[in-house]
Amino acid sequence: MKLTLATAAAILSYVSSTAAHGGVTSWSVGSTTYPGWQPYLGAGGQSTVGRPYSSYDPILNPTASTIHCNNNGDTGPSPKSITVAAGGQVTAYWPQWTHAEGPVTVYLAKCPGSDCNSYSSAGAKWFKIAESGLLSGTLANGKWANGQLMANLKWTATIPASLQAGAYLIRFETLALHQANTPQFYPECGQLLVTGGGSAFPSSEYLVSIPGAWGANDPGVKVDIYGEAAKTQTTYIIPGPRVWPSGSGGSPPPTSNPPTPTTTPTTPTTTTVAPPPPNQSTVPKYGQCGGNGWTGGTVCASGSTCVKSNEWYSQCL
Repeated sequence: MKLTLATAAAILSYVSSTAAHGGVTSWSVGSTTYPGWQPYLGAGGQSTVGRPYSSYDPILNPTASTIHCNNNGDTGPSPKSITVAAGGQVTAYWPQWTHAEGPVTVYLAKCPGSDCNSYSSAGAKWFKIAESGLLSGTLANGKWANGQLMANLKWTATIPASLQAGAYLIRFETLALHQANTPQFYPECGQLLVTGGGSAFPSSEYLVSIPGAWGANDPGVKVDIYGEAAKTQTTYIIPGPRVWPSGSGGSPPPTSNPPTPTTTPTTPTTTTVAPPPPNQSTVPKYGQCGGNGWTGGTVCASGSTCVKSNEWYSQCL
């Protein structure tokens, strides 16, 4: 058979698209395995728990309209659901993954019906249940969650034990940072039926729209791991909201009212007031100094200023 230039180009394009990157293609709970979406097989005949996506290629626009589930909200031709008890674990599997630098995050979104079969992910409100980013070392030479994924080709997330039962979308996202200032997003979604559980559900401060949970210039999105600063920077702020502290309903623990002080008349005395001690919460350069719910230090070290990136995150720069 004579191989035409057009045929050769098509084969090369296919090989190139599948030889790098990656995506979730199967799922499991315990010993039960569930079929995931196979992006290169076409939609015909696929009956899976995974939402459809077209290829292993990344989404390069951090605010793309398809970044929620790597599609326009479609459910697929014959959707199924993973059954998992609250407190149980869901594992996603990749046939290949080639990028060692970057974080892995896991989100859930509640579907309004008894299942997610007709629910568009484009309008979902998401809350983060797990995240893992820079594990050790520096941005330039550290160990990342993506490196663990590359070694194991799977990632396991625990469903919060106190979460309300119901239908949910689960969203695994890998963010590859190997290209300077060019983030690569790889989100894939699956459908869940969560059983058991309790009555907990996140409050509005933990619920986000995707796109909308981060911006293109957020410090965890626009990253140069080859720059001079990356050689010594040991902190990395994962994009998106804080992880929901399951079981608390998203509300901080109540604080007790301080006791009312009692006063006893005393003879006035003259005292020398010592200068206040140095701020014990000084934030080093590149550290977090603010954001919705932030309770850490807010004063940056000398030579840096607290700069707001979004409602969730401010950084000393």
